[in-house]
Amino acid sequence: MKVKVTNWNAVAYWHWDVASAVDDFSGEQEPCGICRNPYEGCCPSCKVPGDDCPLIWGECTHVFHMHCLLKWIGTSTSKQQCPMDRRPWVTADAGKSS
Repeated sequence: MKVKVTNWNAVAYWHWDVASAVDDFSGEQEPCGICRNPYEGCCPSCKVPGDDCPLIWGECTHVFHMHCLLKWIGTSTSKQQCPMDRRPWVTADAGKSS
């Protein structure tokens, strides 16, 4: 018996590698602390997730959509602090080894 493929649909799945944002109790990934959307989704300012809506890590280990954090930091009430723990926001150095 020969089979001829006439149509093929590929499906792919991607996700951000955000190990520090995994809930210790459920094992599930926590959403962005500002917009509450999943990291695989996008912030309310974007229409398409991915490289156009990147994530940003702080030295405090909190992770946010970059656009959400920039909007937060731009407000006068933020006082340039992390929205989760109110420590001064310092972006983590990607090249820094632990």
